[in-house]
Amino acid sequence: MRTAVHRAVVELVHEVGADKVTIPAVARRAGVNPSSVYRRWGTASALLADVADRRQDEEAPELLGDLREDLERVAVWTLADLSRPGGVAFFRADVAPDVDERRAGLRACLERVSARFRAPLDAAAERGEAAPPLERVLDRVVAPLYFRVVFSVPGTDERYARGLVAELCAPGPDAPGDRGRR
Repeated sequence: MRTAVHRAVVELVHEVGADKVTIPAVARRAGVNPSSVYRRWGTASALLADVADRRQDEEAPELLGDLREDLERVAVWTLADLSRPGGVAFFRADVAPDVDERRAGLRACLERVSARFRAPLDAAAERGEAAPPLERVLDRVVAPLYFRVVFSVPGTDERYARGLVAELCAPGPDAPGDRGRR
């Protein structure tokens, strides 16, 4: 059932937008009883967040063993995931308008994105390489990518994503391993 429901959600998001996805519409499209969908997910926002979470798990880029290259791969992957049809819609579902759902969604979204970037940082640490703290990666790479995609800023492409990582990894006061802040 989960696969059929997830496929129905993705199709509906592409066709009508995330804000118009309802559990009855998903159930009809998936060929399941709406009560089964309500019982498993509760709300359309929770269902959209589950789909977003599952989509991330399926497509993680392979780490190659070089911190900068691995961070670039994850940044480009994050940009592609957010930019593909429905990407911003799934992000918006994560930060749902309901206060309680928004808190849970924001935590889940932050954890998913953090996990993406934590993997190359942890791998670098295991190799004995100096790496920036996760918070700096979120501030210097992730936040600008999300901002620019959500607001459709021109020039937000793979080159831009790689440039953010290059700036993050450049020698200087904010070089990997340096815990100081400007």
